[in-house]
Amino acid sequence: MKTLLHKTLFFVLAAIAILGLIDSVMALVLGFSFAILLKNPFKSQSKKAVSYLLKIAIVGLGFGMFIKETLVTSTESFTLTLLSILLTVSLGILLTHAFKTDRKLGHLITSGTAICGGSAIAAISPVIKAKSETISMALAIIFLLNSVALLAFPPLGHYFELSQEQFGLWCAIAIHDTSSVVGAALSYGDEALRIATTVKLARTLWIIPLSLFSMFLFKTKGEKIKIPYFILLFVGVICINSLHLIPENITNSIVTVSKRLLVLTLFLVGSTISIQDIKTTGIKPVALAILLWISIALFSLVYILH
Repeated sequence: MKTLLHKTLFFVLAAIAILGLIDSVMALVLGFSFAILLKNPFKSQSKKAVSYLLKIAIVGLGFGMFIKETLVTSTESFTLTLLSILLTVSLGILLTHAFKTDRKLGHLITSGTAICGGSAIAAISPVIKAKSETISMALAIIFLLNSVALLAFPPLGHYFELSQEQFGLWCAIAIHDTSSVVGAALSYGDEALRIATTVKLARTLWIIPLSLFSMFLFKTKGEKIKIPYFILLFVGVICINSLHLIPENITNSIVTVSKRLLVLTLFLVGSTISIQDIKTTGIKPVALAILLWISIALFSLVYILH
């Protein structure tokens, strides 16, 4: 009876999220609260759903964008993206050595901070032949910081009086996972969401050179590099939208549904966070992740403001 009640409540909260009755921040808080108080009865299914729903939602957001604006945004953010990745990877290597953290765990945390959170960890882990326990620890730390970022960044953006463009760029550079990037930007405004999504997906493509660097760093050979092909769909949708082949009322509806899918995704992200996973990692990996995150957040903020 109790399990049935938990499952029913889970679906009710998920329905509230998909219907647009709550914003992205509240969705994450509700999901996390549910996980702590009652435990997610569909934890493994939720993790799988997050990956698919996020990709579908992001591709759907492409119906609200145009190729010219997208190219301009990607070009303007290229220098900051490159500098932030170089800074994060270099600092991550140094801090991993200084903290005497497990080398592969440190590299996965660094990769997740430098590129795109869980996606980067999933792509890099087979390249460096990381163990499942190491991957789980890295994911737990990154997802925890993602949650903090989603809650903290919008108020900080208003405090520093960042414009929509500035906040969207800052989110894309300083927040790890794509789900939290779009969640934070969604709560700030439509223009912030457009820029954050564009810059973050362009940043995701840096998984490829980072994978090659990881092969060299860990002296591994013959491992396959995971390429985020859904980005090609995102670009394709933007091209279709730029040709105005689909009526505007339909594309607007697709974008609205995509935004609601993002809110549902963040509820599911929150519902899969485990405090126990964080406790088992120890203080050093967490300290490493926090220092890296603060460094990239401050560097990118100063760069954007000046």
